[in-house]
Amino acid sequence: MAKQDFYEILGISKSASQAEIKKAYRKMAIKYHPDKNPGDKTAEENFKKAAEAYEVLSDENKKARYDQYGHAAFDGPQGGGGFGGGGMNMEDIFSQFGDIFGGGFGGGFGGFGGGGQRQARVKGTNMRIRVKLTLEEIAKGIEKKVKVRRKVQAEGVKYKTCSTCNGSGQQMRVTNTILGRMQTATTCSTCSGAGEIISSKPNGADAQGLIVKEETVSINIPAGVTEGVQLKVGGKGNDAPGKNSISGDLLVLIEEVPHEKLKREGTNIHYDLYINFSEAVLGTSKEVETVTGKVKIKIDAGTQSGKILRLKGKGLPSIERYGTGDFLIHINVWTPQELDKEQKTFFENMLENDNFSPNPNKSDKSFFEKVKDMFS
Repeated sequence: MAKQDFYEILGISKSASQAEIKKAYRKMAIKYHPDKNPGDKTAEENFKKAAEAYEVLSDENKKARYDQYGHAAFDGPQGGGGFGGGGMNMEDIFSQFGDIFGGGFGGGFGGFGGGGQRQARVKGTNMRIRVKLTLEEIAKGIEKKVKVRRKVQAEGVKYKTCSTCNGSGQQMRVTNTILGRMQTATTCSTCSGAGEIISSKPNGADAQGLIVKEETVSINIPAGVTEGVQLKVGGKGNDAPGKNSISGDLLVLIEEVPHEKLKREGTNIHYDLYINFSEAVLGTSKEVETVTGKVKIKIDAGTQSGKILRLKGKGLPSIERYGTGDFLIHINVWTPQELDKEQKTFFENMLENDNFSPNPNKSDKSFFEKVKDMFS
């Protein structure tokens, strides 16, 4: 079943401004919020759809990718954005977008499913690291194991119910407005929404009962990633205090290591192959190292410098799953810079030889035509 268009979900046009997008999302989130629709599964799904649409459209980069590729830009683990539809975590929605509602709902968005007195699940802070990849690793995808130092709850830490909020994680406030008395909820200032505070902690733990621990984390990196792509490893960030807290995420920024001989252009790979004058005249065979292995190519007799050989599908896969790029070999004929007497005499004799005079035909494309073909 096709996913519903994000603009259609929020009831806006593609030309909507960021302010209009935010306003539309706030309206829908308030309408379908689980606290206002307890037990209503349809309302909950609409609430999730609105959050997923806002998560993409509120980010200029993600919005541009969605406008170009649609939902395909975010499907699967390589998408790098969106919550993944029905599998999205309600806690993620509240933790990321709770502040969009201002004082109208306040910390009450920390819990869901009816009533504003439930305890919020506090989420730990995210961590960010950089991972460097070679072109060969990008071509195939790879599992990287990295060591990170993250904050985790210390063994032996004990908690007790927060006396300020009585374990709810929220402080309720009643104000008089022109519409009558309005009750709003804010995050408890004592326990920061956890509903509990530390009663005792072991030596070496900080004020939140956390210690720093080194851990090896496996990161599955899909093929075709590009410089600047950010991946998320859920639950591998810092812990938060409290028995019911959840860990933050590990955000992985991809860096591409420049290749010594190859140059990347999107999903295409460019390679400069130098041959000598005799090889260009007589023809030859060469073995070329691509990002997926060695390939033997044939160079025809009479090959001109600047000719481009295209190896279809030997480039990089598209992260949006739109096929695989090509491996483009640029032929460069190396002209001798020093000649002995015999060689010099030979070429002097060829100066007036018609066979050595340039005589391009229609099949010999100009430089600009070759560049145009590369992008067609």
